[in-house]
Amino acid sequence: MPIKTNISFIALSLSLAFSATAIAAPTSIAQLSPSESVAHKAHSESEKANALFESIFMENVMASPISQTHLGIKTDYDKWDEMGDAADDAALARDKKHLAQLKQINTRKLDRQTLLSYQLLTQKLEQSIKDDKWRYHNYPVNQMYGGHSQIASFLINQHQIGSVEDAKAYISRLQGVPKRLSQLQTALEVREGKGIIAPKFVFPYVINDSKNIINGAPFTPSSNKEDSALWSDFKRKVSKLEISDSDKENLLRQAKLALVEDVKPAYDKLIAYMTKLEAKADTRDGAWKFPEGETYYNNALARTTTTDMTANEIHELGLAEVARIHSEMRAIMKKVNFEGSLTEFFKFMREDEQFYYSNDDKGRQAYLTEATALIDTMSSRLDEVFKVKPKAPMIVKQVEAFREKSAGKAFYNNPSPDGSRPGTYYANLYDMKAMPKYQMEALAYHEGTPGHHMQIAIAQELEGVPKFRKFGGYTAYIEGWGLYSEYFPKEMGMYSDPYSDFGRLAMELWRACRLVVDTGIHAKKWTREESIEYYVSNTPNAKSDAVKMVERHVVMPSQATAYKVGMLKLLALRDKAQQALGDKFDIRDFHTIVLKNGPVPLDVLESEINLWIEQSS
Repeated sequence: MPIKTNISFIALSLSLAFSATAIAAPTSIAQLSPSESVAHKAHSESEKANALFESIFMENVMASPISQTHLGIKTDYDKWDEMGDAADDAALARDKKHLAQLKQINTRKLDRQTLLSYQLLTQKLEQSIKDDKWRYHNYPVNQMYGGHSQIASFLINQHQIGSVEDAKAYISRLQGVPKRLSQLQTALEVREGKGIIAPKFVFPYVINDSKNIINGAPFTPSSNKEDSALWSDFKRKVSKLEISDSDKENLLRQAKLALVEDVKPAYDKLIAYMTKLEAKADTRDGAWKFPEGETYYNNALARTTTTDMTANEIHELGLAEVARIHSEMRAIMKKVNFEGSLTEFFKFMREDEQFYYSNDDKGRQAYLTEATALIDTMSSRLDEVFKVKPKAPMIVKQVEAFREKSAGKAFYNNPSPDGSRPGTYYANLYDMKAMPKYQMEALAYHEGTPGHHMQIAIAQELEGVPKFRKFGGYTAYIEGWGLYSEYFPKEMGMYSDPYSDFGRLAMELWRACRLVVDTGIHAKKWTREESIEYYVSNTPNAKSDAVKMVERHVVMPSQATAYKVGMLKLLALRDKAQQALGDKFDIRDFHTIVLKNGPVPLDVLESEINLWIEQSS
């Protein structure tokens, strides 16, 4: 569970970098201030409510320089968010104030869409207030996300430089790193005092990533040293400015000074503290070790899945799905004439060289090229299954070197609201043995099109929907859609290669195992080693995949249960609609109903599908 943030949609971007495409401030957001959003006179209760939704959204955004930058707003382009108890107290106070404001709305006078927005925002605020009890139940730095790695990924991928002022703001943010990391260390110290310390395996990742950020010029000057990631980024961006060489040199001089005198000492201090804290860490991995750990984890499951499923129910569902998928895999094993057990087939798929690109630059480029081609092919056929498509483009990109050792195998980052930054599907190509060819197709559909890019970009482009819904998120809905998007292309004739279809099943199997292992770790006290072994024994994935996944479970309790729970709900709702509508059922209309409201809890999605069935019958 991430450290509490000032606005909920930022949680979607934790641990992820963003595209380095130039960004301009979108008129619809950047020119809107909290006071201006309610300045016009509301002519109806629905207009009054929607004006309040925008005011609440913008008040949170304007309290968070990081959120502003994500949305292309440059009001506080030179600042970082405040971190720690004071910031969390302020966020809690805003939530309580906003909830009180919402209670003044007469819900009986709201139109249907506005009433839905009211209900969703009220629920979000009530849950946020209730969940403040768990503000310390997280690891502010870990291998998946955290203030140590966010600084570099944010500046490189989010902070664009289109003017001298932007460059100076970048330098100011570099100068602000000592305060940022000092607040981060304080957050760690507070948790240390409460006995909440990340497991021992986390520390080498965090320390190594931190060292990587200050490795290279100008931190370690040498004739044969490459530029550090931040120095290289700033130089590249400034070089594109249409200003004199002397002005460029002046900016470079200031940035270099900030890197050497501010950034490096701050990271050195954090690394020293993390090294000391590592000595106090143990190997207990589950959330059960937290104060009131069982209650915390049950609450996390409820928030993640938007259901009332218990840990044991989720565990048993996972076991059943693993058994079903194993059966379907045996059918493919027969189709390709493999003689042996499923375990032996897994070993063959894991080790045979035909299933992997070479672990060099040529192999990595081949992977990116093929992944792009798969997405392009799917994009050319979207009209068969969608009536609504996103306007924003999407690119495929390799995870940056400074964080590739600790980052997940693949993830998606949303486009900027004004369209100046495309959606980005990141593939982690550090270890090509962890990125088999037979999983490429399903992975591209999940992270790109028709998966996260379709859903997230369409949500951002919705008209008549408040921004908190466009930029908000429910993990079960978002990741459920991603996993569902791996599945339905098969119905379009994709996965013509049986090995690729096996890859699709392998990806689904992976998510089924997540139900078993997440609950195993956090509710049943499985050890890290037991959890890794479950993945290795039940999937064809490389052991390195298993290690990364288990380590992700540990630092993000419940998050990985969202995928399968969400997918199964989508399939159940689709089946219900098909049964009820018969020949009237059109998958394009089903997808429109799923996507037209942006991310919603699964019970709300079910209500929308039920209404559609009723109106279409």
